[in-house]
Amino acid sequence: MAEATDDRLRLLIERIERLEEEKKGIADDIRDVYSEAKAVGYDPKIMRQVVRLRKMKPDDRNEMEMVLDTYKAALGIG
Repeated sequence: MAEATDDRLRLLIERIERLEEEKKGIADDIRDVYSEAKAVGYDPKIMRQVVRLRKMKPDDRNEMEMVLDTYKAALGIG
């Protein structure tokens, strides 16, 4: 019974390791796309913000923008 448990643990760990490897590869690919975008004149920081905003639900995004506008007004910023 312990051997089966040990095998199961080993398989789970190996699976996690493979996924971590894939994750690193994907992160490298994303970094390359941002570098490519920068090379043709786009601002990667702004692109990251746009990607983050697009992930948000519209209601959450609208709420965040309203709060941001309120803070900016309170601080006399644009």
